[in-house]
Amino acid sequence: QVQLVESGGGLVEPGGSLGLSCAASGLTFSAYDMSWYRQAPGKERELVAFIDSGSRTNYTGSVKGRFTISRDNAKSTVHLQMNSLKPEDTAVYYCRAYWRTRRLNFWGQGTQVTVSS
Repeated sequence: QVQLVESGGGLVEPGGSLGLSCAASGLTFSAYDMSWYRQAPGKERELVAFIDSGSRTNYTGSVKGRFTISRDNAKSTVHLQMNSLKPEDTAVYYCRAYWRTRRLNFWGQGTQVTVSS
C-alpha cells in the first residue's frame, strides 16, 4: 500500500526555521511529481511548493525566497526547508504525490506547523 508520512512539524518562534520531510513507500517515487500543501483553520488548502519528476520547482509567492523544496529519489523522500517563518505560515502541512501519466494521486496525513512567540 502507498504511504506518505510527514515529519518535522512543531512549534517554532517567528523568524526561526523548520525542516519537514515526507517519506514515501509503496510507489515508484522517481515517477511522481511531489508537492507540499498547507491548510490553516477556516481556509482552503493551498499549494506551497512543487517539484516535478525532473526536479523543476515552483513556489507560491508568499514563500518564495524563504522555503526550499528538494527531493532525494534514492531515499524516496521530499523535503521542505522553511526559513524566516512567520505566524501566517501556521498550518497543517501535507505531502502530495502525483503520477500524471497514470492519474495517480496520494496524500500524507499532515504535520502541524505552529509559528508563535
